[in-house]
Amino acid sequence: MKNGASHDAERLSERIELGQYIVADPEICHGKPTFKGARIMVWQVLDDVADGRSWEFICGTRWGGRISLAAVGEAVKLSRQSWLDERGRLARPPLAKRPALSPA
Repeated sequence: MKNGASHDAERLSERIELGQYIVADPEICHGKPTFKGARIMVWQVLDDVADGRSWEFICGTRWGGRISLAAVGEAVKLSRQSWLDERGRLARPPLAKRPALSPA
């Protein structure tokens, strides 16, 4: 860890409600954002969206109806908010250079 910080110091200490459908809880999936009541991590669904899967497939087939279309929409909106300001401009510079997404 940077500057000698321990891994435990970076963990969440309490549950954070990120939206109506998404939560970060230190007792669930090590505090990674998940869909409430499903133990499905948000990054997994965002990867499905990025891979071009339809939201209907993601909700109904891939995750067996355990998350709703509205929950996927919330994940996409939260992702957008983490990168862009209210005018659609980059809110902060990227942390590190990442490979470009390949076209779907």
